[in-house]
Amino acid sequence: MAVETVTLPMTPTPSRASRLRPAVRVLGVPGLLATGFLAVIVVVAAAAPWLAPYDPNLPRPLEAYAGPSGAHPLGTDALGRDLLSRLMYGARVALAASASIIVISTVVGTAVALVSAWVGGFVDAFVSRVLDILFAVPGIVFALAAVSVMGPGPKGVVAGLAVGYTPYVARVVRGAAMREVRMDYIAAAWVQGRSGTAVCLRHLLPNLKSLIIAQAVSSLGFALIDLSALSFLGLGVQPPGSDWGLTMRAGLDSALRGHAGEALSAGLCIALLVASVIVLGDRLSQRAEERA
Repeated sequence: MAVETVTLPMTPTPSRASRLRPAVRVLGVPGLLATGFLAVIVVVAAAAPWLAPYDPNLPRPLEAYAGPSGAHPLGTDALGRDLLSRLMYGARVALAASASIIVISTVVGTAVALVSAWVGGFVDAFVSRVLDILFAVPGIVFALAAVSVMGPGPKGVVAGLAVGYTPYVARVVRGAAMREVRMDYIAAAWVQGRSGTAVCLRHLLPNLKSLIIAQAVSSLGFALIDLSALSFLGLGVQPPGSDWGLTMRAGLDSALRGHAGEALSAGLCIALLVASVIVLGDRLSQRAEERA
């Protein structure tokens, strides 16, 4: 008796290009490049204790202003500290502090926006007036006020900038939430007897998720700029700590002596990171508008 051999069709294995197509459609090539750069910075910052070739705060006076070499790929500063190590550790401060600002302002701003949009009436009018007043005050002024109370350092800067960024998040989310609360799915959930908290958390908030993420990513770039500016002024991380803004400030003094590598390297890191965040935020914002 002959036995027939049945050949099952093989499922084609998706190629790398086909797996990247959804990401290209969402982010585009610039967005993918920005995401890749951000991923590299995050990995470098997280692994700085293992990747950095030297202690970033250990001075070596005999190696001051050493040029780029195998031992010091980016050279050294006025105290002989390795610039590459200081930039790696500075990335940890830049990402952690700016992320803290965005997380705090996003959580508080979103909560205020949802309450304002859901309750409406006098509460919404009061929140709108308060947001208008806060908008008149730059975020960096709140940071200066916090530093004057808490003293120079990352805690005061983060607290002040978080207060300054909260009204931006609240206004954007409130505008979108006001449109969503008029939708039929919100009315249906309310008619089913669900509480306002349940409707906001289970129905309203998930539909605003894309907008909130896009707003948070876009604000991250501005938070990085403000943090670097305050550190440059001596109000953020204090010496001998490693911070990009602080490195730029020290590099300015070195540049006047003919050694511009320190300021240029720190400034380039800030510029590239901010540009990557802004590009990614713009792509996510466009995607959120398309879904709206």
